[in-house]
Amino acid sequence: MATGFDDPGVFFSDNFGSEDQNNEDQINKQQVKKRFRDFIRQFHEGNFSYRYRDQLKRHYNLGQYYLEVDIEDVASFDETQAENLQKSPTEYLPLFEDAAKEVADEITRPRPDGEEDVEDVQVMLTSKANPCSIRDLKSNQMARLVKIPGIVIAASSVRAKATKLTIQCRSCRNVINNIAVKPGLEGYALPRKCNTDQAGAPKCPVDPFFIMPDKCTCVDFQVLKLQESPESVPNGEMPRHMQLYCDRYLCDKVVPGNRVTVMGIFSIKKSGMPSKKNSRDKVNVGIRVPYFRVLGIQVETEGTGRSAENPIRPEEEEEFHNLANNPNVYEIIAKSIAPSIYGSLDIKKAIGCLLFGGSRKRLPDGLTRRGDVNLLMLGDPGTAKSQLLKFVERCAPIAVYTSGKGSSAAGLTASVTRDPATRNFVMEGGAMVLADGGVVCIDEFDKMREDDRVAIHEAMEQQTISIAKAGITTTLNSRCSVLAAANSVFGRWDETKGDENIDFMPTILSRFDMIFIVKDEHEEAKDMRMAKHVMNVHLNALQTTEEQREGELDLTTLKKYIAFCRSKCGPRLSPEAAEKLKNRYVLMRNSAGEYERETGKKVTIPITVRQLEAIVRMSESLAKMKLKPFATEADVDEALRLFQVSTLDAAMSGNLSGVEGFTTEEDQEMLSRIEKQLKRRFVIGSQVSEHAIIQDFTRQKYPERAVQKVLQFMLRRGEMQHRMQRKMLYRMK
Repeated sequence: MATGFDDPGVFFSDNFGSEDQNNEDQINKQQVKKRFRDFIRQFHEGNFSYRYRDQLKRHYNLGQYYLEVDIEDVASFDETQAENLQKSPTEYLPLFEDAAKEVADEITRPRPDGEEDVEDVQVMLTSKANPCSIRDLKSNQMARLVKIPGIVIAASSVRAKATKLTIQCRSCRNVINNIAVKPGLEGYALPRKCNTDQAGAPKCPVDPFFIMPDKCTCVDFQVLKLQESPESVPNGEMPRHMQLYCDRYLCDKVVPGNRVTVMGIFSIKKSGMPSKKNSRDKVNVGIRVPYFRVLGIQVETEGTGRSAENPIRPEEEEEFHNLANNPNVYEIIAKSIAPSIYGSLDIKKAIGCLLFGGSRKRLPDGLTRRGDVNLLMLGDPGTAKSQLLKFVERCAPIAVYTSGKGSSAAGLTASVTRDPATRNFVMEGGAMVLADGGVVCIDEFDKMREDDRVAIHEAMEQQTISIAKAGITTTLNSRCSVLAAANSVFGRWDETKGDENIDFMPTILSRFDMIFIVKDEHEEAKDMRMAKHVMNVHLNALQTTEEQREGELDLTTLKKYIAFCRSKCGPRLSPEAAEKLKNRYVLMRNSAGEYERETGKKVTIPITVRQLEAIVRMSESLAKMKLKPFATEADVDEALRLFQVSTLDAAMSGNLSGVEGFTTEEDQEMLSRIEKQLKRRFVIGSQVSEHAIIQDFTRQKYPERAVQKVLQFMLRRGEMQHRMQRKMLYRMK
């Protein structure tokens, strides 16, 4: 029985067009290609340097077959072709790459070793246009050229994708060569039927084709995950993500944590086949998932925080130089940090040092010394520690805020997860990777688990995060300052406990350059001023930002000034300042040693070379505020003063230090002796009257006032219980 075209097993295709139309398209494509060739050959700047022709020749001779093109240059040469590239990049970019390949063939002749084949050239596009946010991408920008900023939070391994397939029929062994595959994440559906007719041979079965991998042409590709910048996410919103597809020379250009601006084609891919179990999924056949096909990547260097959308204007630069020349610039910056918070001037000055930071140094042997300053605020609740952290998050050019209890080691450093599509392991950067070049604010630092705190040791000192999990071994950058706030062990700072208030290992404490103990002290005059200030803040909460107090910078200016100083200035210590600092360091070490010998107790925060480097960093940051190339002796004096009122005071906090009326070392020793005897003589659960205890100790020639003071301290610490009867009874716990 003869079969006709109505047989459902036969498929027939036609171009549905005449030869004339094909010829017109061909002529049009040739004209477009010619214009792109002319652009590469003829585009030159004012001094007649043929930029793209020379770049193409230089790259080709080095074996790097790519060309970086600025869209604005194409527009100045031929506006029509630039518009075509913007509106239909999928059609016009291959023509541009063909034109680049033809020009490369011309300018590299004669090639060595008798090379005949010309390599394909990849065209990468850049633009100075303003970027568009990820959440602003809509369907009308589909298949167009778009520029978006963000942070790379995950990167897959480099894999291969076929650009030209060779397939073979299992039954009749017929081979079909050079089947073009669209670039991007779209796949290729193999033909269901083989159309080869062989006399006397049976018809080939359905789905007979298989791919011949060794005869396919492939390119490298990598998939990245881009997240919105934290500062551009509206309050209460989750940050949006976009999948990026990079191929050829765009692979391995970035690592997780890099802030980038990406130029590419806003594309779509299939969201997956409908499942057989749920037939309702067939309704979603027309739905596609967006992704971004990258044509160019610009990486923000060193995380200076200056985003492309807010460049510093020349008049602002002049204003910043005038501010740096002001002799009171240090005081102005300290006053501008959280002006609504009363007092804490030394802490604000230290936060100013943290925001500006010292100078990062790369030594001849390849090692680096960090320039970022780490700061810990430790003490009573209600002393505005969290408010200071929130302010720093807003005014630092790059900042990530997190809470200790809600942060894990993986969330702070980096996590390894399995990609649901490929089932491969991929790495996602955590808070310290995303804050590269900025500040990480960690609130409730004491509430973190000890294991999670240990995870950030390397990130705080070496400023890298090393990962060796699930076959992924790598090192990420985390060049950021750490600003942490914590409460003492007993909730409030207990003067009688001294170093027992601090529940941190010396390993983590030594990594903080400054440790401030913030106490809520009762003083009537101070409390009156504080209450008055708080009332003013609440009454004048609706004042506009124009009503800034004299000598303060507004938030935007402060943020820009910090970014400007960090990018323009990298001061060093002057020889005189270095000599002074060396002598003071030796004195500090000696005084810490004497304290240990006299009291018999280890210093809570060890004074080591790390603390010496901390003072160097603070001196450099004070010079950076003034845009000076060298830190002077005055800067070192101020850095030493800040170190004295913060870390040194915290390090020397003794067990019963600060007790009213008992300040000498002999008094402290006597109080410790009374305390030991009390604990030794009275068994747990015994009840003794206060009068009997005092009588007993006064017979041993101890002052009555000292015994009363020790009893009060032990009572306050919960080591004794008392109840009021006709006389005071003490029950030892």
